[in-house]
Amino acid sequence: MDLPAVTALFPDLPEFELTRWIERRWVLPEQGATGVVFQEIDIARVRLIHDLSRDMAVAEDTMPLVLSLLDQLYEVRRAMGLLLRALEQQPNEVREAVVTAVRPKA
Repeated sequence: MDLPAVTALFPDLPEFELTRWIERRWVLPEQGATGVVFQEIDIARVRLIHDLSRDMAVAEDTMPLVLSLLDQLYEVRRAMGLLLRALEQQPNEVREAVVTAVRPKA
């Protein structure tokens, strides 16, 4: 999708504001021959920033911190998913040892 098509998805998001988000590197669409090209992941990021700024009133000067924390959280979730898939492939005794090792001590 191009810039006008994405802004059409958000009636209260002017094109200049989305352009500013790109300039600030909050959204990282690809550069195509005729301008920026948004993939689904970019549109999801626009939706997130839109919701944070409109619905949750996150201030512009706070947005980089919030986005950074969310990015870190998503990365940890991704890493945990990979770890769990790797653990599922281990023998039962290995899985049990790991579960025992990470279980909180009473």
